[in-house]
Amino acid sequence: MRQHGFTRVGVACPRLYLGDPLANARETISLLRQAARERASVVVFPELGITGYSCGDLFRQQTLLDRSEKALADVVRATEDEFDGLAVVGLPVAAGNRLYNVAAALSGGRILGLVPKIHIPNYGEFYEARHFASGGLNAPLTVNLAGQSATLSPSLIFPCATMPGLLVGIEVCEDLWVPEPPSGRLAMAGATLLLNLSASNEVLGKAAYRRLLVAQQSARCVAAYAYSSAGFGESTADLVFGGHGIIAENGSILAETDRFQRKATLGFMEIDLQQIAHERRRQGTFASSPDNTTPPLAVPWSEGKSLVAKEGTLVQRPVEAHPFVPSNKTDLRERCREIFSIQTTALARRIDSAKPRALAIGVSGGLDSTLALLVACKTLDMLGMERSAISAITMPGFGTTGRTLNNALALMGLLGVSSKTVDIRLMALGEWRALGHKPFGIDTTGLDLASFQSRLDSLASGERNDLVFENVQARLRTSILMNTGFTLGTGDLSEAALGWCTYNGDHMSMYNVNSGVPKTLVRFLVGWAAENEFDGEARRCLADIVATPISPELLPARPDEKTAQSTEASVGPYELHDFFLYHFIRHGASPGKVLYLARKASFDTPRSTAEIGHWLDQFIKRFFAQQFKRECVPNGPKVGSVSLSPRGDWRMPPDASPGAWTDRNPTD
Repeated sequence: MRQHGFTRVGVACPRLYLGDPLANARETISLLRQAARERASVVVFPELGITGYSCGDLFRQQTLLDRSEKALADVVRATEDEFDGLAVVGLPVAAGNRLYNVAAALSGGRILGLVPKIHIPNYGEFYEARHFASGGLNAPLTVNLAGQSATLSPSLIFPCATMPGLLVGIEVCEDLWVPEPPSGRLAMAGATLLLNLSASNEVLGKAAYRRLLVAQQSARCVAAYAYSSAGFGESTADLVFGGHGIIAENGSILAETDRFQRKATLGFMEIDLQQIAHERRRQGTFASSPDNTTPPLAVPWSEGKSLVAKEGTLVQRPVEAHPFVPSNKTDLRERCREIFSIQTTALARRIDSAKPRALAIGVSGGLDSTLALLVACKTLDMLGMERSAISAITMPGFGTTGRTLNNALALMGLLGVSSKTVDIRLMALGEWRALGHKPFGIDTTGLDLASFQSRLDSLASGERNDLVFENVQARLRTSILMNTGFTLGTGDLSEAALGWCTYNGDHMSMYNVNSGVPKTLVRFLVGWAAENEFDGEARRCLADIVATPISPELLPARPDEKTAQSTEASVGPYELHDFFLYHFIRHGASPGKVLYLARKASFDTPRSTAEIGHWLDQFIKRFFAQQFKRECVPNGPKVGSVSLSPRGDWRMPPDASPGAWTDRNPTD
């Protein structure tokens, strides 16, 4: 887990004993023991959790401050021998003639630093300015507390010496709710994990707003954000504190504790420090943001032996097996609707500028060409044009099966497009003769089409491999389409990643509406379009296309008409390749990390580590070897966070070596 940049974070919402710091210290230590068993590296507690947030004028009492200091000493000792990570607790701290609302960072029996709350709310139900001064200090203060000398400053940052990439920044409650939260400055200073100690009372709608704040700030700061708010035990004289723990990372909520519990809650989740670092490097504007603030004060800390010595497993953070396909059905429907809208809008704009006399599209009866045809139909509907402007051509060859051909013919008829069938077999036979090529070793001299087809049917399964046989058919189809009109490409994102296309064959078009759509999502898009954009017989035909196995149908079909060529048998399962593609491109993950994550995912078909590793190696080799095809691809719309356009998101030399990516440690 750690070698791949994961570290576990905890959010604690203790059962509070209002005005009893020693009891709260015991509760805090108990939760730290639980966190130690869970091997958490960082745990954050609520604002003023040592005393309670709702003590009111008791904060002016020296007795409460003295007991709070003694309680802190107890917790500090616990971080020396009972918890090996970083604990951050809240308490009032007097410095000079002022009282500050402070977050104390504790580790290894030391008070690493004290971070004061800067923005003191004094509105509505809040009147903190009655007791606390703002921590927006121009210079750090030195405070003697719990028998130690500690620095008090809002500019403190806590880098971990034992976990690369883990730098902790801290803010307190209201600091998150202001226009420029301190966490933004701390993130610019390098903080990758931001902590917020809070006492946020419950009113209708506030929990949802809280979630949005935390998620948005984690996205804005390109960081992980752990939030802990006060819970049961605070005074209910006027307010209720529900106890709310949230862990977010770069805009996504990873974990959340249940509110309104009468006992302590403790939530954990792994954060991905490598992913955060990659995203910050990828976002050029993050590093270029101006920072005119006071330089941070770094206070290093180290995890104890229990965290460093053992390698944990990724037991809590969910790993989506299909990262391009939302597991929530409502989200999936919305994603399909938006992608379809992006595709139709993109094509409408290209039609507006190119003003083609006809849209030519090859319809195979497979998923990709079906999606492109549906997009074309809806685009013309949107533009008020007749669908007859679409020249849909099905071009059966030697690998075409009855199922796909019948579906192609039926769909073209049902959609009301101009349709044509062009059998390419005779043309292909002439091309091979002109090239002097013998398909599968068959001498075509003197053979008519029927005789040649008979020879093909008699081939054994192991003899059905001939790249020239495939490429000639693919390029013939492209030639026919381009001589017909403005050709729409149908190849998808996954095929581009694998180079699963014939160069200057199905690789080329005038515009490709599918270029940004991964294969695992194409099936759902066609299914969504069938349910939402089409009806009747067209819907039934689309349902059968969705159920058709994926195949380029370039190799000869067997006599039983089941396809002789399975794409996934040749290049591997698309659910694996899309998983690899997402993590490799979107997050810059190493192959070892991709394999580690894939082992934790629940794919539709169970996969062994050896099988995943085999197809991962194949993915990397193909991805590097096929870059030359991606160097010259048609225009097409980006629809998601992963794109391979050479004009935008992905630029790499086509002659780069994959060696560093395929040479994995066997223990990865």
